[in-house]
Amino acid sequence: YNYFPPASIVNAIQALVLEWARKPAGVVSYGGISGGMRATEQLRQVAAELHMVSVRDSVAFPRARRAFDEQGCTSNEAAADSATRMLDQLHWWATASTMAASVRPYPGQ
Repeated sequence: YNYFPPASIVNAIQALVLEWARKPAGVVSYGGISGGMRATEQLRQVAAELHMVSVRDSVAFPRARRAFDEQGCTSNEAAADSATRMLDQLHWWATASTMAASVRPYPGQ
């Protein structure tokens, strides 16, 4: 395993380069013991190259097979806390970028 995100995700992002540019992004990952955290870091580099803003907090579900019950619910309080922080950061960046764009277009548009 090379720690890179699945090709399908990278391809989906790259296929919509213009649509994703200047947008804030957050990552939810799952996996083994690290919950996809290494792939998250690689995905942030891809996002930066497309002029996306990756927020600091992300949501991870380590040991994903055990993280959810039969109904798809989880009692992972750390993930819920991370999700709240990540969504707050995404909202802040979305608001800030919308306000900035109304004053001055992003360079290179």
